[in-house]
Amino acid sequence: MSRAIVAALISTPLVFFVWQASAQEPQEERWNAYGQFTHIYFEKSAFSAPYTNLNGSPNSLLTDRERSFTTSLTEYLAMRTWRGGEIQFAPEVIAELPLSGLHGFGGSFQNTELQKNGSRTPTLYRSRLFVRQTLEFGGDRVSVESAPMQLAGSTDSHRLVLTAGNLSILDIFDKNAFAGDGRQQFMSMNFLTYSAFDFGADARGYTWGMAGEYYHDDWRVRAGRFIVPRNPNQLQLDYSFHFHSDVFELEHRHKLYDKPGSVRFLFYRNFENIGRWDSAINTFLADPTKNATTCTGFNYGSTNAGAPDLCWERNGSGTVKQGIGLNIEQSIGPDIGLSFRGMKSDGHSEVAAFLPADSSLAVGVTMKGIKWKRPQDSVGLGFARNWASSAHVAYLQMGGIDGFIGDGQIRYKPESMAEAYYNINVTKSSWVTLDAQRVVNPAFNADRRGPVSMYGVRYHLEW
Repeated sequence: MSRAIVAALISTPLVFFVWQASAQEPQEERWNAYGQFTHIYFEKSAFSAPYTNLNGSPNSLLTDRERSFTTSLTEYLAMRTWRGGEIQFAPEVIAELPLSGLHGFGGSFQNTELQKNGSRTPTLYRSRLFVRQTLEFGGDRVSVESAPMQLAGSTDSHRLVLTAGNLSILDIFDKNAFAGDGRQQFMSMNFLTYSAFDFGADARGYTWGMAGEYYHDDWRVRAGRFIVPRNPNQLQLDYSFHFHSDVFELEHRHKLYDKPGSVRFLFYRNFENIGRWDSAINTFLADPTKNATTCTGFNYGSTNAGAPDLCWERNGSGTVKQGIGLNIEQSIGPDIGLSFRGMKSDGHSEVAAFLPADSSLAVGVTMKGIKWKRPQDSVGLGFARNWASSAHVAYLQMGGIDGFIGDGQIRYKPESMAEAYYNINVTKSSWVTLDAQRVVNPAFNADRRGPVSMYGVRYHLEW
């Protein structure tokens, strides 16, 4: 099925033909257009576990051998509109088949392209449509290269950049040069951003909102407010802005022994219609008839009548969820880079938009193929660990589920994973990547320790 989708998408050049500004055009681009095509295929090996989907709790990673794929195609269109102003538009197509219905991992989903509502049928949608305004305040003149969602030109090192519209929060916040691009670097979601960063987004990973970024030489300050899903992990957004996600980030760029690096502190605070673990437990203990099978509101379909359910706690009054994270990138040579992310969320309530981890850590090292005379190749090795809060574990122990996990029982241990990849430059603008991942204690459950082995291949084309 996935091969047919790839062939169908490649065979439509009239729809996705792209023009790019030539090198002879003025330095300041009036417009540009870029595109990408990515196909990722994974296989999961079978593993042993004493129970799966116990007592009707439906969110276990299946123990059988499974196959998964995603196929995505994106067009990035940018136009300069007025002094300092630009419009960005990005239509996107995706088709997918996730492992185990996208259930069973606390943060270690193997492919950053996966979406919560995807299907095998290619779906066309608007991923981004936003306006950006740059206000200049002096300092040095700095060059801006042409890139997807970025017009070439020059600007002041002291400037304010305002962005408003339909976008991904990760278009602005939590950048890392060595971990964050799932189409060229690590494929696991552990390295896309903090696994414990429950950033506001619909089921595809996009939202509406506004953000400001102030640049002052080596310092950057960012802040934004964005809307969140009407129901956790669903496509429909709440456009009232009554519920929202606020993000703040402070970044400093430096040189360590003349090698460039960055340090970023990120704080997020969400106000959402989500349920707390302890409230769901207390409601069930006070009245066992208020269980996973009797709630008529939004729920995740558990048939475990002996388990609490978060749907009893989504009463519209709102719950605060917040966390703080540290992001470090550091070059240690012309060909080697290190990345680190660590975040602690409060752990009181369910996941609303990203992954169910309450705390997370990920470290990685990447190397370009300069030493073996293949400078466009790269290799990476990463390790990640995710934790669940004590309240979250208590809820899972009683058979409760959230949007991604819930085996019906749990013997808690942190979820750990390792990933290694080799990215091979095939032509000037295409790459093939071989990837291997190994996960221990999926969904924080030592009863289902695994390890779970996954092997993948990625084809990526840019134009």
